[in-house]
Amino acid sequence: MDDAQEIPLFPLGTVLFPGGRLPLQIFEPRYLDLVRDCMKQNRGFGVVLIRAGRDTRQPGDAGPPTLFDVGTYARIVDFNQLPNGRLGITCRGEEKFRITRVWEAPNNLAMAAVDFLPEEPPASLSAEFEDLAETLRVLLKHPLAKELGVEADLEDARAVGWRLAELLPLPAETRQGLLQLQAPQERLLELRRHVARMRG
Repeated sequence: MDDAQEIPLFPLGTVLFPGGRLPLQIFEPRYLDLVRDCMKQNRGFGVVLIRAGRDTRQPGDAGPPTLFDVGTYARIVDFNQLPNGRLGITCRGEEKFRITRVWEAPNNLAMAAVDFLPEEPPASLSAEFEDLAETLRVLLKHPLAKELGVEADLEDARAVGWRLAELLPLPAETRQGLLQLQAPQERLLELRRHVARMRG
């Protein structure tokens, strides 16, 4: 994928990590258009955390919400019609990107010029982080993780960090900080501090 691209954005109150799976309910016309175009053109969209504002458009809103600079490119991997009449999709996180410019399309869809970030360097999970792998092993047995089909290579430092960051009960802005880190070991050190605080 080229370094600089224009992509549609899906601003949310949550963070998507590479390799993560995110279920969404689609009902706004602009996002129904986005899903249709992505399916037709076999392309994805950017998931990015909202810094201020709302993900749903309300009368009187002046333009799109304020966004964090780093997000994750997502591709739709499944879709179905939900009992409530909405379209349900599941998307999977791929590369991370940094936003350089945001504007609004005529249909009120947020668009962005982005630079795709270098892939994080592969790293085996060192013995010092085996406790985090064990924590993740327990979380992967949770019904919600199983329902989403969350999987992780427990010997891969990147995968352990990404999956822990999305499964642990962390504030969205904390997850954003973990997403923005480019070094797997640094992310694991941060996660260890969060886990220690949770355990009191």
